[in-house]
Amino acid sequence: MKFWDDMKIHDMEQLIFCQDDKSGLRAVIAIHSTKQGPALGGCRFWSYASEADAVRDAMKLAKGMTYKAAISGLPYGGGKAVVWNIPGITDRDAAFEALGRFIDRLHGEYITGVDLGTTTHDMDQIHLHTKYVTDQSGTLGAMGDFTAEMTAYGVFLGIKESMRYKYGSLDLHNTRIVVQGLGKVGYALCRLLHQAGASLFVTDIDTVKTAIAAKEFDATPVSPETIYTQSCDVFAPCALGGVLNHISIPLLTCGIVAGAANNQLADERLADMLEQRNILYAPDFAINAGGIISTGAELSGADAARAQLAVEQIPHTLAAIYSYAKISGITAVAAATKLAEIKFM
Repeated sequence: MKFWDDMKIHDMEQLIFCQDDKSGLRAVIAIHSTKQGPALGGCRFWSYASEADAVRDAMKLAKGMTYKAAISGLPYGGGKAVVWNIPGITDRDAAFEALGRFIDRLHGEYITGVDLGTTTHDMDQIHLHTKYVTDQSGTLGAMGDFTAEMTAYGVFLGIKESMRYKYGSLDLHNTRIVVQGLGKVGYALCRLLHQAGASLFVTDIDTVKTAIAAKEFDATPVSPETIYTQSCDVFAPCALGGVLNHISIPLLTCGIVAGAANNQLADERLADMLEQRNILYAPDFAINAGGIISTGAELSGADAARAQLAVEQIPHTLAAIYSYAKISGITAVAAATKLAEIKFM
């Protein structure tokens, strides 16, 4: 992997490689931008096929966090820490302690928090060595699954706004919605959609999760292999990124794609393919910004109620994006990107 070339492609400010032989820690901290404030973004603990894949993921996610913060009007830039889940990690607690020491050396340029594969307990270990962490015990982010719930809430409101823009109605009763991925955010989204009267179709690579969600939300279980061909009004990707590609997009039968996953488009140019198929795409970094919005609110001293009010700005953000896209004759992705870049560049 040509790290310098990739940093240039993604406009990265810094890549910090971290290792600790005692615990087996292998991690990278990607800082995309600090122009508007400290780089804010969670810490991911995940298995990757190679170290290059881990670094690329960190950079893409960090860049996405900058755009999330910018489009949401937050005084932060974007960053992401990725801990490579490999057999060499002999002591998980010690590994996250070591990561905390690395983060502290950045003197506040990067603030971390819970992300895919990490927990409040992991953040507690980081917090032993730095104050530049969120979601540790005693914080709002550690209260239940508050961050995930706020992300899901923002996506739920974003789906309603997308329905209003596309079909002229906020009513989700009997709307056919596919939810792909039943992690904390996807599951919470299903709960909100079910309460709103939507007719759900659910899938996850974990068949047990699929069965549980189908029972709780009176949903139709669908296999991961056939999920893209499921007839629906809204397709909500809530798993890993890159699911919208040259193979999957032609299979979609929906009118709207609006979900919680990061980097849903395998290539941003695929937004044109969605547009050509008359599918409204809610830019992921705008609709799934509930987590960073609620974290930013907490860092400013807000309580849960005020954090939720901040998340409720997401429909207004999407409305502005859709309006700008229509006026400018460009895709919603291009419109969201331009609006975000105005704020942080």
